[in-house]
This record gives sequence, C-alpha cells and structure tokens, in this order.
Amino acid sequence: MGTENILQLVEQLADRALQQNVILSTAESCTGGGIATAMTALAGSSAWFDAGFVTYSNEAKSRMLNVPLAVIEAHGAVSQPVVEAMTAGAIANSQAQLSVAVSGVAGPGGGTEKKPVGTVWIAWRSGSESVAQRYQFAGDRDSVRLQTVEQALSGLVKLLDKNTV
Repeated sequence: MGTENILQLVEQLADRALQQNVILSTAESCTGGGIATAMTALAGSSAWFDAGFVTYSNEAKSRMLNVPLAVIEAHGAVSQPVVEAMTAGAIANSQAQLSVAVSGVAGPGGGTEKKPVGTVWIAWRSGSESVAQRYQFAGDRDSVRLQTVEQALSGLVKLLDKNTV
C-alpha cells in the first residue's frame, strides 16, 4: 500500500477508461478530494475524468449531490444509503458514466461504538447499478484516508474490468 500502488491503480484506471470510452467522477467526504487528486496527478486525465465533489458537510452532500437530508438523518453520513446516493448525484451532476463515493470516520475523533474510527463506506456506480461495501481500516487519520483512496481506485479498476467486453 502507498503512493506507488495508487499511481499504478490510476494508470490502470486511465487505460481501462480510455479503452472503454468512460468518463469518471468522484464524490468524497473523508478523503477530502484525495481520490480526485490521485486521478488528476496523471497527465491527460481530462480525457477520462470530469468532476470531483468534496462534500464534507451533510448540507453539501444534499446541495451538491442531491442526497436527501432525510436519508442522512435516518442512516448517518457514514452509511450505505448515503454513499450510494452520493454516486448517483456525482453522475447526475457531471458528464460521467462511472462514479465512486466515500464517507467515513478517519479519526482521531468522531468514532462511535457502531461506527468506530476507521469505518468507511465506499460505493461504486456504473449507470443505474451500484455496489457498496463497508471497510474497517486501521491506523491513524492519514493511513485511513490513504487506504480509502487505494480501495476506491481498486474498486473502479475492478468495475471496469468487469465491464470489459
């Protein structure tokens, strides 16, 4: 794990996105734009990356990504329904066909018994189909954020591998 692996994942992602003529977008909370930063670090990413939404507050998730506040209130920002709604909002508000969304508790504070520090939900969406997964990452804030970026990118590569004809 680390920046070298993230660069390799971005290169794989770019290759697949270009081959499949797919545009991507991100919706990020706990990573604060780290996924979009990793993608745009690669020269030429404008050919396959359209937009990154950093929606740290619940109000931003609602305003920028159309996540209903009622869903956030019912499930909490760190939940499957919220990240799935974030992916839909990222696609609806961009030129992308594929999106990833993350929301989590990076720490050091903010954790609860049900959602301890390191809890992260990631969702990936292609068109109207989405898949979400809960992760429990270990380490400090930077480590949780780095692991989240890496897992988000890895999931995008896997999703595009699955879509390959």
